[in-house]
Amino acid sequence: MTSTARSGIAGLPHALRDADALAEQTRSRRSAVFLDYDGTLTPIVDRPEDAIISERMRDVVQALACRFPVCVVSGRDRPVVQQLMGVDDLIVAGSHGFDIWAPNGGTIEREEGGDFAELLTELTTRLRDEVGSVEGALIEPKRSSVALHYRLVPEPRRPQIKAMVDGVLADHPERLRVTPGKMVYELQPKLEWDKGRAVLYLLEALELDREDVLPIYIGDDITDEDAFRALSGRGIGILVADPADPEVAGRSTAAQYLLSDVQEVEQFLDGLAR
Repeated sequence: MTSTARSGIAGLPHALRDADALAEQTRSRRSAVFLDYDGTLTPIVDRPEDAIISERMRDVVQALACRFPVCVVSGRDRPVVQQLMGVDDLIVAGSHGFDIWAPNGGTIEREEGGDFAELLTELTTRLRDEVGSVEGALIEPKRSSVALHYRLVPEPRRPQIKAMVDGVLADHPERLRVTPGKMVYELQPKLEWDKGRAVLYLLEALELDREDVLPIYIGDDITDEDAFRALSGRGIGILVADPADPEVAGRSTAAQYLLSDVQEVEQFLDGLAR
């Protein structure tokens, strides 16, 4: 069984090279696979709209979905993920699980974030006004959050981006929180909802919350840690990260296994589908 203990990335067993224990678990129980999108099914790119899944990865995911339940869990808006993937027969949980769509049931929208629509609209306008003069800053409005990307912002101006985010939070301390990611700040409603709760909700809604089902979650970002923790003791978390990458150096994780990059994710999913 998995553990709630956190460990450094460098100490994790590799899901392909050290796979004996993992293989035993997948043989003895039916898998249910949950996949992050950016950094997991596609490489991290400078501009969010450029993260289009490769034909090979799309084929592998669809082949896997013919064998097991497969759900894409993303911080992006659900329709955006579906458009980027070019797939309309997978379960997709967008906006960190606030907006869930299943082929056989249609849209399942969580009500918790509905009261924040006006605030998020105001927030989007404010950020656009404040960061408009900052070269490389990108605002990505979403259904249940607003993301501020700064990967293309020159290093000397990045503290200015953080100061803007801190200012927004200071004005709405009871209503907003920030989730840091890979060169992005995501401002979200301050609610008890995240990818981990979304995965647990999906397991129950899909009638997969059973002893004979092995939930597997694969993701690369800080927000995926909520899912790794939620599945501790009942499933498997696989972190996608290169220990040599300075962006993740020193990071601890609740995942139990490691894959180094998107290509290794594709190889792992292909093996699981066979």
